[in-house]
Amino acid sequence: MPAGVRVGLTLLALWAAAAVCAQPADAPLDLASFPRTELIVRSPGPPAATHRFHVWVADTPARAAQGLMFVSDLPPSEGMVFPLEPPRVENMWMKNTYIELDMLFIAGDGRVVKILEHAVPLSLTTLSSEVPVAAVLELRGGSVQALGLKLHDRVSWQKPPR
Repeated sequence: MPAGVRVGLTLLALWAAAAVCAQPADAPLDLASFPRTELIVRSPGPPAATHRFHVWVADTPARAAQGLMFVSDLPPSEGMVFPLEPPRVENMWMKNTYIELDMLFIAGDGRVVKILEHAVPLSLTTLSSEVPVAAVLELRGGSVQALGLKLHDRVSWQKPPR
């Protein structure tokens, strides 16, 4: 092979390698790639109420690690659910999360066992369920108060197909 061709192929290989390396390894996942499902919160009352949300499902380690990071707005009828199998004490934070969130920690039987309201954007403070939970639901900050959500409300959703 002539030296000029060899140099050209070497430069092409180096350029291709540089292009691949230029891609950030921790680039955010596109939320459009997360599965979606309808999630229902039922408050027995008084007054009894049913609230429906269209949520992203953080069903893989990569999706759970990202959560709602980098999201700049969250409509009131949307959120994200983090299924936890098996149930465990879950610790979360607000790193790279630009919006205030309310978090509902959900036991294996669907009961809300802990609520954290108005989680501070960009905070690295650990937010813990303190008890084993089967899921965490994140909603727009202020949703808990606006909708009257409370401990012992029931949460249900259908696991989306993979």
